[in-house]
Amino acid sequence: MLFQIYGTTAVSQLLGWCAVFVGLILANEIARRTKAGGIALLVALPLALTAYFVVVAVAAAGGAEWALKNQTYLYMNGWFHYAKLYAADIGCIGFMVLKYKWGKLGKAHWFKAWPFVIVGINILIAVASDFESAIRGSQALAATGDRWWKSSENVWLYGGWWNWANGIAGILNILCMTGWWGIYSSKDKHHQDMLWPDMTIWFILAYDVWNFQYTYANLPTHSWYCGVALLLAPTFAAAFWNKGGWIQNRANTLALWCMFAQVFPLFQIKNCAVLPSLYANNVQNLNAFDLTQVADIATTGIKANPVPQGVVAMLALAINVVVLAMIIKRSVAARKNPYTNEIWVGTKDFEEAMARAE
Repeated sequence: MLFQIYGTTAVSQLLGWCAVFVGLILANEIARRTKAGGIALLVALPLALTAYFVVVAVAAAGGAEWALKNQTYLYMNGWFHYAKLYAADIGCIGFMVLKYKWGKLGKAHWFKAWPFVIVGINILIAVASDFESAIRGSQALAATGDRWWKSSENVWLYGGWWNWANGIAGILNILCMTGWWGIYSSKDKHHQDMLWPDMTIWFILAYDVWNFQYTYANLPTHSWYCGVALLLAPTFAAAFWNKGGWIQNRANTLALWCMFAQVFPLFQIKNCAVLPSLYANNVQNLNAFDLTQVADIATTGIKANPVPQGVVAMLALAINVVVLAMIIKRSVAARKNPYTNEIWVGTKDFEEAMARAE
């Protein structure tokens, strides 16, 4: 099994997952369907939270006891989470500019490449984090004889070759984004969706497997939610009613989840915590919160089980290689540059998305 879901906590773990999955779908619907909903959730709310984060950081630097005990300060204070939150939200705002054609920017042809740019940046942030974990794991192995290392958010990680493999898969995933300028607004009355028809099921599959592995290896105590529920929510919406709008779904749900997780991290590490199988032989029945309090994981009796990380990392690498090969084959056959042209024309996914474009 990939996750440790059993015993008396199984019900709360499953209910927590369902709440996150449904909540993200509903929040995305509010953000995408109207300008007011998008502005409220993706502009006003992040601004308010930014003020909150600054106050907490300043107060903590000044030694204020309440700030030093704040959930965000203790468990979500690393560079990655802030980078991911703001990169995702900036992407969402850019998507609204495009779909509503706000100002000269929203009408500019060159700005249609914005989705590629911001998604690429988000992927590179994760790739850098993967490589960091691999390096830190090697350093820990040299210093202690084991690959365990503790992140700035007090999470015990186990860095190794799987991080390098998945980082390479992430770089390949960037190359799997095609038709950079093939961005459209949906033709419904409110232009509620930004569409990227060339981003078909093949890219979505390659991205989802790569990103799941990223969370599984680098955010292990969060991955039940951010690696499963958060990835399935936008994919579910794109599969059933928002054809061609997957990247908008993904950006919206990612930004909204990051905001929630940044303010209420104990939800996923204590209240409804789920540990992956990495933390094997957990005879003390510790949860993710308990592990944040441990100064040396060796004292817990937990033994690392990195096999699932290695298997999924190789799967992510293989899928991205296959999808990139398909792209190269189609672009050669059509004699088209896959990045300046749409190469999935004629496929079911592409045509269903184009049928919604104005």
